[in-house]
Amino acid sequence: MSKRVELDFSRKYDDEHARKYFRKHRDGFARQMSDRRDKQLARRALALAGEPGLVLDLPCGAGRFWPLLAEKANRVIIGADNSASMVKTACESQPAEVVKRVQPLQTSAFAIDMPDNAVDNIFCMRLLHHVGNPEDRAVLLNEFHRVTRDSVIISLWVDGNFKAWKRKRAERNRHQEGYQNRFVLPVATVEAEFEQAGFRIQERLDFLPLYAMWRVYLLRKR
Repeated sequence: MSKRVELDFSRKYDDEHARKYFRKHRDGFARQMSDRRDKQLARRALALAGEPGLVLDLPCGAGRFWPLLAEKANRVIIGADNSASMVKTACESQPAEVVKRVQPLQTSAFAIDMPDNAVDNIFCMRLLHHVGNPEDRAVLLNEFHRVTRDSVIISLWVDGNFKAWKRKRAERNRHQEGYQNRFVLPVATVEAEFEQAGFRIQERLDFLPLYAMWRVYLLRKR
């Protein structure tokens, strides 16, 4: 049984917050362009993974990537999130022809309610940068290793770029109030954690090389 991990930020996702999250990536030109780039990287990673046929989208949020995942006609999609409100919003907000392709599931990424080797790929966008505790990351990565039989696509914030340097400088000059829910991880640290969990790194895809913090990793199960 995996350790029970509950991130502070995840408690806010009631129905209202879930609907706001759905609108977030559609709000304004900059976010629309960011969303477009996210999806370019996701398509590239899925192609490099061999277009997996059974994908667990976890956390699925408001289903932002469901239409993209559904572009492969025979792909089976499991849309899972720790928040029942997120799963509900995704099913209500995404196109009906896409939703009918998705099997909804409420479950935690730290204790996935699925058997070993259950899916071809775990598709995990925009979660790991919320996990600052190395022990919690180990729980998550070990669960991913247990449930996937082949690959994981995962995005996070890494150092070694302008935005990470700028954020670190700003944090030195700002008093942190309350909990911190976003973290820039050193590349060496997170890549070692992938290896320790039993993965090898097949590909690194940067949002904007040397500038942006976002990086997508394609991991293969050893």
